[in-house]
Amino acid sequence: MDYKEAGVDIEAGRDFVTQIRQDVQSTYRAEVLSGLGGFGGCFELPAGYQQPVLVSGTDGVGTKLKIAQELSHHDTVGIDLVAMCVNDILTSGAEPLFFLDYLATGKLEPQELAQVVKGVAEGCRLSGCALLGGETAEMPGFYQLGEYDIAGFCVGVVEKSQLLDCSQVEIGDVAIGLASAGVHSNGFSLVRKIVSSGGFSWSDTPEVLAGKTLGEELLTPTKIYVRSVLDALKQGITIHGMAHITGGGLPENLPRCLSPNQSIEVNFDSWDILPIFRWLAEAGEVSQNAMLETFNLGIGFVVIVSSEQADTTKKWFESQGIAAYEIGKVTEGDGSLVLN
Repeated sequence: MDYKEAGVDIEAGRDFVTQIRQDVQSTYRAEVLSGLGGFGGCFELPAGYQQPVLVSGTDGVGTKLKIAQELSHHDTVGIDLVAMCVNDILTSGAEPLFFLDYLATGKLEPQELAQVVKGVAEGCRLSGCALLGGETAEMPGFYQLGEYDIAGFCVGVVEKSQLLDCSQVEIGDVAIGLASAGVHSNGFSLVRKIVSSGGFSWSDTPEVLAGKTLGEELLTPTKIYVRSVLDALKQGITIHGMAHITGGGLPENLPRCLSPNQSIEVNFDSWDILPIFRWLAEAGEVSQNAMLETFNLGIGFVVIVSSEQADTTKKWFESQGIAAYEIGKVTEGDGSLVLN
């Protein structure tokens, strides 16, 4: 017997590394000190920081991967993976520096998984961070043939004096909601339940989706807000707090950037609910509360600014091609979200 007979193909692993090399190297920043293939990735801290604070985050893509695998559409879930991590650390005001990925599968299919890494590299380019390293695990008997899972790990940096930690948010501040690209990467267990229970197919084209199939719409990658938010800070917009709207929706995530004595009042009618969410609510007979607690409903990221800077902030993000809405304000309270 040898390793290949046990289900692990070393040659396929070498072929995979060869296929992804160019995509990985396309993400390198000047601070990268090591190449692909080492035991560890080396990265030099950028110059100019007086008290640099490193901010880290990790996440996955969840059962959205099941749709990608059923449709053999693998080149966007890597963007999702990066987005889930870099948008998280962005809420501290951090610039993403480098990213690591972990990919596990039952049988390594180099061309298929190279498409996944291609998406990871694209996400890194969109957020300005280097794909510094990763791990690919072939695990026969643990994953079924055709199945894979991915996880990501990101490190960023922010000047200590500019670190956002909830203490900067003030009563009277305004919440500016930035539009999502769709469902992003949360709530897909419910999405898949709605589709399977209702007898729908990923190739169905509901009228509200204007010709797009359910599969195409649902595999739209998570929007990466890094460059537009960091550029807003460079333009002199003072952001007091930020929230990445992921699992738990606005009710769970928006209060995470508040102090204990604060709440936030949100006007549910202040932004456009995307058609895919209307379809999911109707097809699955999902209540408004359940929709709010599961999905982003069209708001993927929120920045908290003073009322004086609200209009300027909205115009800035709109100039970057991101729809922005004044969705609420900070009030005295108990750290909760109040829906109006």
